[in-house]
Amino acid sequence: MGNLSPLPSFAAIVVAAGKGLRVGGDTPKQFRNWRGKALIRHSIEALQAAGADPLVVVVAEDARGHAEAALSGIAGLQFVTGGATRQDSVRAGLETLAKAPPERVLIHDAARPDLPREVIARLLAALGEAPGAIPVLAVVDSIAIANEAEHMAGKADREQLRRVQTPQAFRFDAILAAHRAWDGPTHAGDDAQVLMAQHGAVALVAGDERLKKITFAEDFVDQGTAPAFRIGQGFDVHRLEAGEELWLGGVLIPHDKGLAGHSDADVALHAITDAVLGAVGEGDIGTHFPPSDPQWRGARSGRFLEHAVGLARARGYAIANVDLTLICEAPKIGPHRPAMRAEVARLMGVGEDAVSIKATTTERLGFTGRGEGIAAQAIVLVTRAV
Repeated sequence: MGNLSPLPSFAAIVVAAGKGLRVGGDTPKQFRNWRGKALIRHSIEALQAAGADPLVVVVAEDARGHAEAALSGIAGLQFVTGGATRQDSVRAGLETLAKAPPERVLIHDAARPDLPREVIARLLAALGEAPGAIPVLAVVDSIAIANEAEHMAGKADREQLRRVQTPQAFRFDAILAAHRAWDGPTHAGDDAQVLMAQHGAVALVAGDERLKKITFAEDFVDQGTAPAFRIGQGFDVHRLEAGEELWLGGVLIPHDKGLAGHSDADVALHAITDAVLGAVGEGDIGTHFPPSDPQWRGARSGRFLEHAVGLARARGYAIANVDLTLICEAPKIGPHRPAMRAEVARLMGVGEDAVSIKATTTERLGFTGRGEGIAAQAIVLVTRAV
């Protein structure tokens, strides 16, 4: 790359206080893994490499642990608790910087991980002529204006429209004053609009398609490197004991013995759950639902499987099919196979034709042959959701 010319000094605020739940799962998207590390870490490292100092990270109060783990080992960060809206969060970051005001500040969304240095350079250069600057892209599609009935009511002139990205750059004193003086709607569209409300000029500079915002589960899949499909395998065993209920494949089966375990001990669903988790590299069932945790005592295993399927979807994968084999001498699985197949399909959100359930014996050999327990083996195929 050669030697890079130093950029003018600037501070940066990375806004990461949103819930980011449109990707699915319980962890905000900015702390999910993308291309080998947490989403937020990519832009933080790019800003630091470009010279951002100080660098403020605005996070939700209950996400501080996620943020510190995602950014572990990066020195010089200031963590600030965000507010109820993005605008409140930006204001919190600005007020923190106001204690030692910088000359320039970049405000960036953590959901845009691929941040080219060239865009930062263009933004900082534009601040020599205007108090604000934003990266934009041309609109190449025709634009229709819709009415309440979702009918076309008119068209917009795309020649005058631009797609706005972040980071947005500002002279610090101008954007701080604009935020302090804001008396518009609760949710400003972005910081450039806050500045414009105070009659501040905003320059437009060339953005970059690499600054794509990560919004949905499929955005986490790197189409260039992510495999089109992945396969997981699961295996589980539980002991048969008198006085226990026998749950298999989410179905209660009449039998003189049941499976013993911390949860309902549904060996079939446990094996499928592990197969789904294995397919997307999310550990095993014990990692997510440890038997040492009393809240899972007697829990229905369908909850475990639904959680695993949700994680797969959050990684950008859909369930293609599952092949389950139950290994036992008794009970006979055949009479219960249709009900089990329907329940597994429901839990996984697939058609019954994507679920195969088989049973075999071990010719009375081993613990299954002696009727001491039941084993299950599952294989799951997931495919990239595109």
